[in-house]
Amino acid sequence: MTVGIALLTLVPGRLGGSETYVRGLLGGLSRVGELDYRVLLPPIAPDAAEGLEADVAIEYRRAESVPSRLAAMTLAAARPGPLRARLAGTDVVHYPLTVALPTVGRPSVVTLHDLQHLDLPELFPRTERAFRAVAWHRSLRAADRVIAMSEFVRSRAVELLGLDEARVRVVPLGLDHELLHPGATREQFLYYPARRWPHKNHERLFAAFAELRRRRPGLRLVLTGGGDFPDAPDGVEARGHVPYAEVVRLLQTASALVFPSLYEGFGMPPLEAMACGCPVACSDAGALPEVVGDAAVLFDPRDPAAIAAAVTRVLDAPDEWVRRGLERARTFSWDATARGHDAVYRELSSRS
Repeated sequence: MTVGIALLTLVPGRLGGSETYVRGLLGGLSRVGELDYRVLLPPIAPDAAEGLEADVAIEYRRAESVPSRLAAMTLAAARPGPLRARLAGTDVVHYPLTVALPTVGRPSVVTLHDLQHLDLPELFPRTERAFRAVAWHRSLRAADRVIAMSEFVRSRAVELLGLDEARVRVVPLGLDHELLHPGATREQFLYYPARRWPHKNHERLFAAFAELRRRRPGLRLVLTGGGDFPDAPDGVEARGHVPYAEVVRLLQTASALVFPSLYEGFGMPPLEAMACGCPVACSDAGALPEVVGDAAVLFDPRDPAAIAAAVTRVLDAPDEWVRRGLERARTFSWDATARGHDAVYRELSSRS
């Protein structure tokens, strides 16, 4: 059985957790996958197959900016023939980045990362909501199987899009335990890795941090992920985009991860922190309670006082939260994620 994995909309360094998922999945399939795989890549990401057989679609326009990416997708949808030919001979085609491009006349799997544009539409421009309503919703409704990365996403897809529950499978994301492991020492700072997108909720975090600083004057807050923070209180260090190795180092040395996001379809940073032995104070929104279990102190992300209280709890008893976090992190791996995907591909093999 041969599985085509179409990644034409991949833009390295621009897709955040979606790219982490793609690379983790492909790496897991290269290690433990039991089927044959062929990865269809865009010219902008020719080396992204993580050891699997790859085919670079030179017909697909190189694109990085949002307008150029939309133009590339539109052109590819209008002239799909050459791209479809590159997937000839595959039995099932998987679209890990939600957009089914190119469409094919055989069983398909589409991954759904979240439905934030429907749950929090006020955070999205009208053009983005319109694009997702066309490209995402059509792809999901036409798919033979939808892979959701959490029960939360599965339930939202069934409720908001009317997807048949029988077509949706939950396969959690994984962790790279070779990279993510505890460090030797911890320093007096909190860490939050997140771009300054509206749902990442930096303003309420700043209010909570100002309260924490009144009680712990030496405490710092380190931010990574990009964005400008002219309104940040004293003690905040915004380091912008940093290499992943630096993210890991920060997770290994922070006193705690604080994660006040208003919405997550999964939420990798809390799990990554746990694997690094970093205590976690985490929002109770979206899929986060499902992902962290009882290994983090949860808080209402819309209440700065609740954020400060949760951070205080983990700082006051770090050993307990380190222990719980390490136990929780051990239950997630990219190999398990890959095996979960293989099981979904096999469900469709008889229909090929």
